[in-house]
Amino acid sequence: MATATTQGARDHARAQGGSRTGSMPVVPATDWPGPTPGTPVWAETVAGGNYTHRVLARGTELRLTDLAGDACAHLLLYVDGRPWERLNTADTVKVQWNAYPGAGRLLLSDQGRVLASLTADSSGRHDALCGTSTLRRNTERYGAGAPQSSSPAGRELLKLAALKNGLEPRDLPPSLSFFQGVRIREDGTTEFTGSAGAGASVTLRAEQDLTVLIANVPHPLDPRPAYTSTPLEVLAWRARPTAPGDGLWDATPEGRRAFLNTLDFLTARGLA
Repeated sequence: MATATTQGARDHARAQGGSRTGSMPVVPATDWPGPTPGTPVWAETVAGGNYTHRVLARGTELRLTDLAGDACAHLLLYVDGRPWERLNTADTVKVQWNAYPGAGRLLLSDQGRVLASLTADSSGRHDALCGTSTLRRNTERYGAGAPQSSSPAGRELLKLAALKNGLEPRDLPPSLSFFQGVRIREDGTTEFTGSAGAGASVTLRAEQDLTVLIANVPHPLDPRPAYTSTPLEVLAWRARPTAPGDGLWDATPEGRRAFLNTLDFLTARGLA
């Protein structure tokens, strides 16, 4: 179809309606072709070297899936409308006495409150220590790191996602990474453990209204010389937040305190 004229370009654009590619959002999310645990509110496949973002209501469950075995989801969370309360990976690690995210762990803010809980994990290869890649590092390693390049850096993509939600570069703290693991050796050095393989997934539950930013790019410690990043599936559905009496609520004393802090704050604002 000719696109040299305005009319031709319009007709070509309209002809694409209803078509789907391997990496794109499904709108509305209820048109997601596969089975879902609940009514979908977000359904998307994020290409390697790309990013996505969404505001999710409290209680929403979010499942990330490494479709081909080389996705790496770099995640940031903010309380919607209160962006100064955001994911704090340092507190997430130290408050729970554990540096390795997995099922049953909580993602905390620096206010001592729960942003999200990890309810399921079939990967076990995650990282709360190293953050994401930068423009300088990617330029040194791959020759480029800008968003429009063939090897975009995670921080550059998260900047774009942030700007689309009224946030600025200064609002970007260190991110949490899923699907490419890092362990600490006995001598204190880091060991990159890579992926658990295709099909691994992790499920998070939003414990407050959240702004979610995700960049799907190689982990900064990935030793492979080529920029290697494969599609990430993102699926979210309506559910309920963790409540008193749930096993996760009382799993640890630290976690229970964080849930109580969260409930106290939400109750005072008439949100719980």
